[in-house]
Amino acid sequence: MAHLRPLEDSEIDDPFIVERFAHYAETRGFTPNSIRTMARRPEIVKAFMALNQAILYEGTVSEQLKMLISLASSFAAGCLYCQSHMTNLSHIYDAPDEKITQILEFETSEYFSDAEKAALNLAFRAAQTPNQAEQGDFDRLGKYFSESEIVEIVASIGLFGFLNRWNDTMATSLEPLPAERAERILSDHDWSAGKHVAG
Repeated sequence: MAHLRPLEDSEIDDPFIVERFAHYAETRGFTPNSIRTMARRPEIVKAFMALNQAILYEGTVSEQLKMLISLASSFAAGCLYCQSHMTNLSHIYDAPDEKITQILEFETSEYFSDAEKAALNLAFRAAQTPNQAEQGDFDRLGKYFSESEIVEIVASIGLFGFLNRWNDTMATSLEPLPAERAERILSDHDWSAGKHVAG
């Protein structure tokens, strides 16, 4: 059960946040409880949403790959809330279920290209504590991505360093849609919501 209750729409009066929450509801089918909790400090949630937009939805690395990188980072960090959300977003951005299901076996899976494998390798290594990223991981990445694209990839991992810590610390309540999608797609991994079950 969450340590802080997510705010209801009626408790939010900042017009920008109201508009962005409506956007989330329209594009995802719900507004994440992570930012509903964060909205107690409007400047923090606005800065976070701007950073999230710049990292995941701008640049030249595909949005699908960024979602998979974020999913890999969340697996490495152990955040069940973010695993469910990034399973959902990977699905929204057209990652086949097989790709999502085999994220932990990416190195041997036929569903991932060599470029995707290089990016996921860094995600899994960099999201661990302590960080396992080494020069060889960047040498491998550099075969497929420009320096600007490597910044996008590392930014995606870094963004989820924040989100994994935020949601695991807050025990953020998981919404029904991402929970159902994760339970279905990640069933081979015995995935469960753990402490993020809505109470």
